[in-house]
Amino acid sequence: MREVVILIPDIEPEQNVEIEVSINGKKRTIHYKVELLNWEQHEVPPNEKVTVLRHFIKEKEKDWELMEIGAPDDGNIPLMFRKRDHVESL
Repeated sequence: MREVVILIPDIEPEQNVEIEVSINGKKRTIHYKVELLNWEQHEVPPNEKVTVLRHFIKEKEKDWELMEIGAPDDGNIPLMFRKRDHVESL
């Protein structure tokens, strides 16, 4: 099993989360960030939203990978990214 689901308190968009885990006695820190895509800011017609979402994700820094697309709310859609292959051993 490679993934474990951990419930964390609600966080505000545009914030970073660091989770420290211990795997076989070795401690590691995993970095996450949440960003909002605002549909209204991009004036996106309904049939083009997927295209804009793909472009937004593709243009992100290459060392972050998309982990989750949240439910749209008030014209925004939350996106959670995890820092790719950059797990820090403690």
